[in-house]
Amino acid sequence: MDSKIFVHNRYTNNLEEEKVYGDSWLKFIYNNPLGRICLWALVKRLWFSKWYGWRMNLNGSRSKIIPFIDNFSLDTNEFKHPVSSFKNFNEFFFRKLKPSSRPIVQDPDLVIFPADGRHLGFQNVDHIESVFVKGQKFNLEKLFGSVELAKKFGGGSLVLSRLCPVDYHRFHFPISGNLESFQLINGSLFSVNPIALRQKLGIFWENKRYLCIIDNNVLGKVAVILVGATCVGSVHMTAKNHKFHETGEELGYFSFGGSSVITIFQKDKIRLDEELINISSRGYEFYSKMGEAMGKTF
Repeated sequence: MDSKIFVHNRYTNNLEEEKVYGDSWLKFIYNNPLGRICLWALVKRLWFSKWYGWRMNLNGSRSKIIPFIDNFSLDTNEFKHPVSSFKNFNEFFFRKLKPSSRPIVQDPDLVIFPADGRHLGFQNVDHIESVFVKGQKFNLEKLFGSVELAKKFGGGSLVLSRLCPVDYHRFHFPISGNLESFQLINGSLFSVNPIALRQKLGIFWENKRYLCIIDNNVLGKVAVILVGATCVGSVHMTAKNHKFHETGEELGYFSFGGSSVITIFQKDKIRLDEELINISSRGYEFYSKMGEAMGKTF
């Protein structure tokens, strides 16, 4: 199976090959019969990710920071705090950025990407023909863990935002509104890398995840689903429940690992960005940063 991942970069307007953290390990796990045994025995088990997360909290993990920054050419000028202030790799991983590094679009009719990442956008979730490979579709009932919620969002618009270990790992409110609730839905912790998703999209509704419901006076209910993945020890919610929040406010952050944010809107509430839709229809993800527009209200 081809393990190369190509992403359309919004800023260069080019299709670029993604440099994958842990690429050789992912190839072994998903493309090798022995690797699949390891996947079942170790990786999908929660203790493996907790153990790895624990390692990233040790003081000794601090030595990994500079090589990581150099290997992936991260811009340290974006960081809110100096590199020397991080006591371990996890502190670096969920680092804060300067507000000027991720400006929020100031048009009240626009909806923003909640996180940095590689995004797929679908105007109508019921009409998705394939995701990553032919024949894979989203199962809203399983994703929400609720038949009732699935009906409320049937025919709605969906944006899948995939975060890599190299990304800024704090996620934000895509729109303003009251955070009505968030709940934990327990599950496994498979990788959400396309190498894994090409084989099984159901990872999204099998993995451990948090379901957040935001109430907006124009868009109605908006669901934000925070999906954990291999080596993500936990999802940290920093926003207060039952409180109004502005667009771009921090909702929370992921500990070490890859992860995803799925944003779902009710039917006929948002017109997703045309370029996002076009790139997604060609089977490629669309790289964009938190704070930039992913759509506009009708």
